[in-house]
Amino acid sequence: MDAFASPNGPIAAMKGRILEGFGTRLARLRKAAGLTQTELGDKVGLSKRMVAYYESTEAQPPGPLLPDLVRALGVSLDQLLGVRPVKATTSPRTARLINRLRRVEELRPADQRALLQYLDMLLDRSANARRRVGRRQAVGS
Repeated sequence: MDAFASPNGPIAAMKGRILEGFGTRLARLRKAAGLTQTELGDKVGLSKRMVAYYESTEAQPPGPLLPDLVRALGVSLDQLLGVRPVKATTSPRTARLINRLRRVEELRPADQRALLQYLDMLLDRSANARRRVGRRQAVGS
């Protein structure tokens, strides 16, 4: 038997190594990217269940999957592995909103225009409501 492949050899020792906190880090990076487990799974060819498994246990994805995770999450391999810290990002809620807005590009041009008109109307309504509240508070003081 080859010394490297023996149960006590270096290959067996490497297989048993785990990266501390990988699952927690993966979940944090996924949320910071504004992705659900299902969305991340779709981007890298995994089921939601496998993404959840990698986020919640000491199990780790196979090496060939790491480049796909890096691309999907928009981080470096060093950041995914915890070698380098992840720079401050937007909140998960903002990241989800940005992610959804990017999907607007997939709509037909007419649907894009309709959605943007509706969004503009809601923003105008909200701005007008804030102005009215501000005027009432100024009059009442």
